[in-house]
Amino acid sequence: MTRTAELLADDPIWLVLIKVVVIFAFLVVMTLLTIWAERRVIGRMQHRPGPNRAGPFGILQSLADGLKLAFKEDIRPVLADKWVFFLAPVISATPALVSFSVIPIGPEVTVFGEQTALQLVELPVGLLVVLACASIGVYGIVLAGWSSGSPYPLLGSLRSAAQVISYEIAMGLSFVAVIMYAGTLSTSGIVEAQKDGWFFLLLPFSFLVYVVSMVGETNRAPFDLPEAESELVGGFHTEYSSLKFALFFLAEYINMVTVSALATTLFLGGWHAPWPLTLIGGGVLDTGWWPVLWFLGKTLAFLFFFIWLRGTLPRLRYDQFMNLGWKFLVPLSLLWIIAVTVIRVLRNEDAVSSQQFLIGGGVIIAVLLVATFLIPDRKPAAGSDEVPLAGSDYPIPPLDLEVPKAPPRRSPVRTAAPAGQLPGDGPTGDGETKEEPHGSV
Repeated sequence: MTRTAELLADDPIWLVLIKVVVIFAFLVVMTLLTIWAERRVIGRMQHRPGPNRAGPFGILQSLADGLKLAFKEDIRPVLADKWVFFLAPVISATPALVSFSVIPIGPEVTVFGEQTALQLVELPVGLLVVLACASIGVYGIVLAGWSSGSPYPLLGSLRSAAQVISYEIAMGLSFVAVIMYAGTLSTSGIVEAQKDGWFFLLLPFSFLVYVVSMVGETNRAPFDLPEAESELVGGFHTEYSSLKFALFFLAEYINMVTVSALATTLFLGGWHAPWPLTLIGGGVLDTGWWPVLWFLGKTLAFLFFFIWLRGTLPRLRYDQFMNLGWKFLVPLSLLWIIAVTVIRVLRNEDAVSSQQFLIGGGVIIAVLLVATFLIPDRKPAAGSDEVPLAGSDYPIPPLDLEVPKAPPRRSPVRTAAPAGQLPGDGPTGDGETKEEPHGSV
């Protein structure tokens, strides 16, 4: 049993309850602040003020929106399954709250005279708990779409199921290299393993794969295909209102906070201070309550990254999104795991020195870059019947395409008969009519 596990096992029940309440309040407050910050930052990016009426700088706007949702009418469609429709948002929000319990926020501290660690639960398989909670959360989305009794929520929920499964595999593969270097699945053990160096420098590809996967896992732009407003109205929560809709909103932003905190734990040293600050006072800024500040700063940086992506990138097509997960992230992650395994074996057996390893890696990267620039783009042969494609699947018209002019629309119009002459009695008496262009008088 680790030191952190021993401390948490001795926590009295009142201290456990305090931690539960603090974590819940922290996640709710972070949700309100993240929504406000998202609207302000995106407003700044789009040269508009954003919320600026409720409270200083509009900081109470999210609270006002939450109160408004609480007092709105709760509508349930006639064709909806009553109990499943009610339980779906609860199933989405609960795992999002539970998964944060294994995240270490700080080191050992003293709370009301009791020595404890700033973490709710220490498990030897903490990373698997986060993945399990993410898997359970998607059930809420799927059940919400199915129970609404409408085709658009159902399509959004099916998209979400495929999306989460695809990117959860890539996220799990990004954990493997971290587990190999840390030697444990415990989140506190991974933080302790980064005391002398953060893993995002040692495992940059795993870090990039995780960053992409966490955006896809949380259904955030540019990967918000389950909510594609232009196609599916509002996605899986189209039929929801009042507090049920607020629970879906809460689950989305709590998941953002959780995956950001997990990225901090796995790749940015967790609650450890950045490198220059660790030299001050013999590492005094890495003890006590100071690490909470570093942990929050790193988590907020990832939350800003979410907002930045939403204000910058357009939504991907669904086929592009699935190709990125299955044809790029998963295969390259497997190759990366093999490479990390080989490198660790060679270094543990002292078969290759660090200098030789860096030189070899630089040569391989240079060769790959040269090969990338030298490989010519494939062009269709002259006279071939091959249809050029836009991207990978969609044909495009030729550049010299000439669209023929549309013929003028003509409709038969009868001319007025002179006085004393019956309609249809023309000069020839055969009822001939005169055609004039459409719209003439």
